[in-house]
Amino acid sequence: MQAPAIPSSSTAMSRNVPHKLVIASRESRLAMWQAEFVRAALQQYYPACDVSILGMTTRGDQILDRTLSKVGGKGLFVKELEFAMAEGRADLAVHSLKDVPMELPEGFVLTAVMEREDPRDALVSPAFASLDEMPAGTVVGTSSLRREAALRSRYPHLVIKPLRGNLDTRLGKLDRGEYGAIILAAAGLKRLGLGERIRALIGPEASLPAAGQGALGIEIPSGRPELAEWLAPLNHQPTALAVTAERAVSRRLGGSCQVPLAAHASWNGAQLQLDAFAALPDGTRSVRAHAAGPVTDAAMAEALGDAVARDLLSLGAGDILAALADPPNSQAPA
Repeated sequence: MQAPAIPSSSTAMSRNVPHKLVIASRESRLAMWQAEFVRAALQQYYPACDVSILGMTTRGDQILDRTLSKVGGKGLFVKELEFAMAEGRADLAVHSLKDVPMELPEGFVLTAVMEREDPRDALVSPAFASLDEMPAGTVVGTSSLRREAALRSRYPHLVIKPLRGNLDTRLGKLDRGEYGAIILAAAGLKRLGLGERIRALIGPEASLPAAGQGALGIEIPSGRPELAEWLAPLNHQPTALAVTAERAVSRRLGGSCQVPLAAHASWNGAQLQLDAFAALPDGTRSVRAHAAGPVTDAAMAEALGDAVARDLLSLGAGDILAALADPPNSQAPA
């Protein structure tokens, strides 16, 4: 993916241009690539602007011995970056949009969504070219309950184990033989020039992507309208509308790391097609819904997402969510 070209629009040529911007970012190699990508884009639009990156280690990066669903969810990857913005140490933060909670804290807003990379999941394995050829007992690693549910439903003979850490850490565990295969987001591998590690891309029919997967979101303090104006040229409207619909599904269903939930929208001409599913982590029960319609603004995208969420609930997603909130045989901790 290349940085956006400078448009001839008056937006980029405004006399009200930034002189200094600080981007808050996690310090993983992928996160820093994303921040550098945004920095390069901003410097194209505003050549005289001093754009720097404030690298930070988040709680999500520090806690690696437990799954995200057990330690607080995706918000652990963004809280420290929000603190930096609230304290004035940074002006904006760059996120993998799939890692951004559906409800942002008061005082923050997503102001731009950049053009999406490949949203699909990818199989990475030194021994197997596809999930179909893996023998019973093969250990497959994933960090996502969504992927786990899809794998357990279609491949019950495989052993699914948690996989935490940044991209390089996960690949290192695979290379040391701790897993027979791992499932990662294709976008991250491609952005870091690791596309050759992908043995197979897993289509949405087999593993529906997470809401926002493959897209970069830029978060700012909500009281900075000048920032929203400066960042507007980075927004890719087709991607922004698609992920708005996807995130509406997750928001309506209380989407988090504790819920195996997927939502993926794609364009077919002027029609936005939206698919979503909810499942139990063991893959024994799932529901899936689809809708499509013309979408020209965020309100229409939200409405499409709400409609698909209602369909999921009518098909039994509410029972799935209730089971996850109150699992059988649960007991108070000793």
